[in-house]
Amino acid sequence: MDIDEIRTFLAIAETGGFTRAGQRLHRSQPAISRRIELLEHGLGAPLFDRMRGRARLTEAGQAFLPHAEAALAALKDGQDAVRALQAGPQGTVSLALVGTLADTQIVDTLRRFARRASEVRLELRTASSAEVTDLVRRGEATLGLRYFRSDRPDLVELAAGSESMLVVASRDHRLAGRRRLRAARDLATERWIGFPPTMGDRDSSGHLLARQLARAGLDRADLTLIDSLTAQKRLAQAGFGLALVPQSSVRDELRQGMLVVLDVPAMRTDIPITALHRRHGYLSPAAKALLELLTRKARVR
Repeated sequence: MDIDEIRTFLAIAETGGFTRAGQRLHRSQPAISRRIELLEHGLGAPLFDRMRGRARLTEAGQAFLPHAEAALAALKDGQDAVRALQAGPQGTVSLALVGTLADTQIVDTLRRFARRASEVRLELRTASSAEVTDLVRRGEATLGLRYFRSDRPDLVELAAGSESMLVVASRDHRLAGRRRLRAARDLATERWIGFPPTMGDRDSSGHLLARQLARAGLDRADLTLIDSLTAQKRLAQAGFGLALVPQSSVRDELRQGMLVVLDVPAMRTDIPITALHRRHGYLSPAAKALLELLTRKARVR
């Protein structure tokens, strides 16, 4: 078993096919197939079910997957550690974060870091909370910022603040401009728009909306499940329902008057922002410095 075989295995698992894995790795399909054959021979079990145009992990493949990801991430940690020694105070820090967090005070934190460590290259990429977790777990990002916690034992998760959730509606909604609405009385007939609850994740946005509606006495509310924050905002803007969204995600729409905030005390809540890194992953001095900045405000509280 060698690292090329592991890298090939992961490429197939992530892309879902031998041909797509070959395109990603710039190798021919026979070369891809040969590496998997060698890996399967070494492990003594088939790792993929080959179907027309697709490859699906077998039970053995699913068992091997997290160990393969950890092996590749550990190799990257070693490379980063050596490069950090050679580069001195220079280097690269990669951060994956939920897109809406790029419109919060976190941007000010990143700006301060860039000023203090001008010789360090900061690589940013945006993703959903679940995707941020996967990017960090696989070693494709050094640090991550997401909403809620993932509670994965292979990750260290630190509080990095919180964000207010707002009830938003179309600008011509019948309750626009009213103060301190009573949920059970004023919103009893309203339709709501939200994310589907995520299986196995009690802290998902979908579960949060369900809990808040229940606490406000609206557990029987008409709920439309939409798996896209952008679509939720557009539907709310068009008058198809109310949405409970992070404040940063609707800053532009509120400023432009496309959406309005409804003052519903019973629906007020905050969601935690979590910084994460691999438990046994390598953190360069620059990565530690950025992590310190991202979590400092939460520690002061």
